[in-house]
Amino acid sequence: MNKLFLLFLTMTLISSCQNSENTNENKNATIAKFSIVIHGGAGGIERSNFTEAQETAYKQQLEISLNAGYKILEDGGSAINAVQAAIVILEDSPLFNAGKGAVFNSEGLQEMDASIMNGYTLNTGAVAGINHVKNPILAANKVLDSSKHVLLSGKGAEILVKKYGIQMVPSSYFYTDKRFQQLQKILGKNKISKDHSALLQVQPLIDDHKYGTVGAVAYDKSGSIAAGTSTGGMTNKKYGRIGDSPIIGAGTYANNTTCGISSTGTGEYFIRTVAAHEVSSILKYTKSSPKKALQEVIFNQIAPLGGKGGMILIDKNASVFWDFNTKGMFRGYKKSTGETVIELFEKTAYPKNKIIK
Repeated sequence: MNKLFLLFLTMTLISSCQNSENTNENKNATIAKFSIVIHGGAGGIERSNFTEAQETAYKQQLEISLNAGYKILEDGGSAINAVQAAIVILEDSPLFNAGKGAVFNSEGLQEMDASIMNGYTLNTGAVAGINHVKNPILAANKVLDSSKHVLLSGKGAEILVKKYGIQMVPSSYFYTDKRFQQLQKILGKNKISKDHSALLQVQPLIDDHKYGTVGAVAYDKSGSIAAGTSTGGMTNKKYGRIGDSPIIGAGTYANNTTCGISSTGTGEYFIRTVAAHEVSSILKYTKSSPKKALQEVIFNQIAPLGGKGGMILIDKNASVFWDFNTKGMFRGYKKSTGETVIELFEKTAYPKNKIIK
């Protein structure tokens, strides 16, 4: 009897352990995956052009941006909110050509553009040529959720977003001496008429060698994708020039059935190729991988026209991809697995001098 009892007890314990293991496996299987990827511009980003202090400063800001978006996703927040949070960090840093660090146009002011897109609803919002909005990405999202329009520009955009409580700032907020010096070089002038010595500690860290734009793409626990892009445009730009950043399908695109994308580079070429939407269409209508779709658009469509830049992407499975045809691109991602990568310079993962099919 004692032997039978011990045998029964042993079998019960084994069964209990197996059930516990199965329960843990089921729990792990049901944990929702999520991810976020960001960029801070592409261009002549070579290690030889950077001091150690510059490299550290950019990596730190990219990490702060990633963590801001990741925290929202981790807590069950939406991809849209994660994209906003990540981009706001970059807009608030003078290191990037967006928001605080926006470059000067030919009139000595900033004209900023931004867009954001919800991959579940396909709702979008964008602003162009604004000056007094502290965070253009928040203005773009306000167009998305508080108006019937997709793209608003200039004073009209500022009137709308101010009405909804988006923070406004004077033009002087966007002044940085390094950006002003960049304009003077282009204009052929040496005289500096403003003194903003309080910013001198950050001036040496600002890099001149890239196409300015910041962006983010996120995939949340519900399986929804969102993408956003924000920029200060091109130094000394004239005539109210608008690039690809606020153009849905060119600089920004998100669709839950394919992917989310944010672009950076010479915007005219991304507009002409409808670059972001083109990548999405390749994924939708062919059997190409995201990696091959990015290469097709960046190297075989944009580059032959003379365009330079890069793109970040999250596909419908929460996988992260990026590519660029410049020396480097400020970029990073963070996944629900805990995997985190931040890179600045070129890293060749596959041949870039031939078509991959």
